Amino acid sequence: MKKPILLIVTIVLLLSGCGTNSFNPPADVAVTAKASRIELNWKAVPAIIGYSVYRSTAPGAVSTKRVIASGLLVTKYLDSSAVPGTTYYYQVTAYNSTGDSTASPEVSATIKATPASDILMGGVLQGTPLTMSYSVGTIAGTGKPGTTDGISTAAVFNFPVGITTDGTHLFVADTFNNAIRKVVIATGVVTTVAGASASGTANGTGTAARFSYPYGITTDGTSLYVSDYGNHMIRSIDINSGVVTTLAGSATSGSSNGVGAAASFKNPRGITTDGVNVFVADSGNHIVRKIVIKTGTVTTLAGSGLTGAVDDNGVAASFNSPEELTTNGTALFLTDSSNNNIRKVSIATGAVTTMAGSTTAGSADGIGTAARFNSPTGITTDGTNLYVADSKNNTIRKIDIVSGAVTTVAGSGSPGYGNGDGLSSTFSQPMGITSDGANLFVSDYSYCLIREIF
Repeated sequence: MKKPILLIVTIVLLLSGCGTNSFNPPADVAVTAKASRIELNWKAVPAIIGYSVYRSTAPGAVSTKRVIASGLLVTKYLDSSAVPGTTYYYQVTAYNSTGDSTASPEVSATIKATPASDILMGGVLQGTPLTMSYSVGTIAGTGKPGTTDGISTAAVFNFPVGITTDGTHLFVADTFNNAIRKVVIATGVVTTVAGASASGTANGTGTAARFSYPYGITTDGTSLYVSDYGNHMIRSIDINSGVVTTLAGSATSGSSNGVGAAASFKNPRGITTDGVNVFVADSGNHIVRKIVIKTGTVTTLAGSGLTGAVDDNGVAASFNSPEELTTNGTALFLTDSSNNNIRKVSIATGAVTTMAGSTTAGSADGIGTAARFNSPTGITTDGTNLYVADSKNNTIRKIDIVSGAVTTVAGSGSPGYGNGDGLSSTFSQPMGITSDGANLFVSDYSYCLIREIF
């Protein structure tokens, strides 16, 4: 019962400017604007019993700021109530049994706002080129496999692969948990949307439904679409109700076109949508399929079914284990994993071309086919650039859609899970990637993490 009284006294002393402090304020306060939240860190002050954090939307003395946290026992605070596009000014104080320290020097930060012109297409907000420093952080996960819901680094995933967003939430295909998880971007709160650790083929609501190694995931804002790898099916989840149904395919693998359960897939992986159709990287069949959402009608858009790297029209083209897909509404962009390259497929004609990379694995930046990838997996777009999770290179690559210029924007190339600036950060088999229009989010497979690039 003493702490609330002490906090009241502390605030009064601070705001009146007449505390009985005789110790230094927190030093080296650092502030970082992350995805939908602002993180503060500072050095510990010896012999204190807590910290308070103050915030304002205008610069000036601490007396103009509102206390947003008190009684903190750690030297870190995450402000998840910050509004994108607004600049905030912070100061931190420490207190002991005799009073409050003076306030730390003022620091400020602004969360980037998603441009109002951006639209949700293929489970990514796109329309305006992303502008980032390419700093890397962790939004959720412990670094070890498990199946726990929770907040940020208290939540646990089990080798997640696909990731998509509606701009407010991330939805993750938590592959070895046989579940679909949701992450609130602003707070890092993780919950289970559908599925459970036990695999199966059952439709149902929420955790009563069953999946078998869900791999790819996308959204149109109303529904989630999941490539159910082990079941050879494409599933649909109503976001509001959590009701899971089967859009197409059955538990038997194959390559037949048809309607609903009459169609067949073989270990489908990547998936995206233009809002009318769902497009699937039918990896085991080495083809790209199209599903009309309203009818469940499945056709083959491109690929002969034979492994190869042939650019051509429709079924005359060939792929080798196509992995993930993204779309700008007129074209599909595809990571052709075993070919170590990035392909483009016209939605209207099925014409296939190679944008970047060659069939030779490597890690070189360059233009078009002079660049090198090593088992690229996840892919997303802002409408101007592609961003690729180059899995075995442990890096994130950027491709200019018009010029084909490839650059490495994050990851040192060495496996790990270190946060930091761009090329000094580390990933370990990054698999899925998406964007909320301001930042990138990556499923970091080997360490079971959801990372953010801002």
